[in-house]
Amino acid sequence: MEIVHGEEDLAVYMDAAIGVSNDSPVLLDRFLDLATEVDVDAICDGERVLIGGIMEHIEQAGIHSGDSSCVLPPYSLPRSIVKELKRQACAMAVHLKVRGLMNVQFAVKDETIYVIEVNPRASRTVPFVAKAKGVQWSKIAAKLMMGASLTELSVVEVPDTGFFAVKEPVFPFEKFPGVDVILGPEMRSTGEVMGMDRSLPIALAKAKMAVGRMLPTSGNVFLSIRDSDKQHAAPVARSLVSMGFTVFTTSGTRKLLASHSVDTHLIRKISEGARPNILDKIANGEIDLIINTPTRTGGQTDEGQIRAMAVESRIPMITTVT
Repeated sequence: MEIVHGEEDLAVYMDAAIGVSNDSPVLLDRFLDLATEVDVDAICDGERVLIGGIMEHIEQAGIHSGDSSCVLPPYSLPRSIVKELKRQACAMAVHLKVRGLMNVQFAVKDETIYVIEVNPRASRTVPFVAKAKGVQWSKIAAKLMMGASLTELSVVEVPDTGFFAVKEPVFPFEKFPGVDVILGPEMRSTGEVMGMDRSLPIALAKAKMAVGRMLPTSGNVFLSIRDSDKQHAAPVARSLVSMGFTVFTTSGTRKLLASHSVDTHLIRKISEGARPNILDKIANGEIDLIINTPTRTGGQTDEGQIRAMAVESRIPMITTVT
């Protein structure tokens, strides 16, 4: 295999190997890792634009927007970024001469804004945004599409209400025993719920409760973090221990946490053959929460078995560091 260095070398290599020309172009995609995805819903009468709402995804970009938990208003983005997101969405709506609703999906990485896609139509997020803001955006959009203007309808942009609204997807995993539940670019949710409160953590807890996932306030937690997420393991584990949880980890994670003065309980990996392992503890009802960011996926892997059994046992599970 020939090793290619740099973009110019890559272009020469691709041209020689594949015969790239204007008649047979090649598109090279670059994956944007650990970016924050944002949904912006706007409404436009062809000239004037209002922002209906800005939803920040909790899961990182790369997970289908229908499967992501979202927060309105944004909870971590700087004001300057939010202002620029609004400006770009408004500019696109005017340029595209949208009459009615428009949805833009952005990704923010290191304070750089990327446009994932622009949909000059209503999005599944509109009912959520309408309820969170108390504005009938769909009804207004229908009138705009029939020729009315935002000025004629006396519509103004609604500021944030002081409440956090959290959208939590509903998944059918319990109906498919053994299926690995890790989320990705393909949509797997079958519905969604909303949790609202002046406190973001409480709004999130309400949303979790609404989908039937009661978060524990005490008990045992199994913590399994992939190598790329290990830098986040210590503060998570320290918070759990300080709240009174007993944290179980495998040898690698336990050693890492010990170096940060966080004491956890050792549990053997399934592949080591020692008993009891994590599957035994789940089966015995001894685990109350699982935090597992995946290294490998699939129902036959150790991780896949743990996640599948957690679903069957109705144990709440978190699969992303975010």
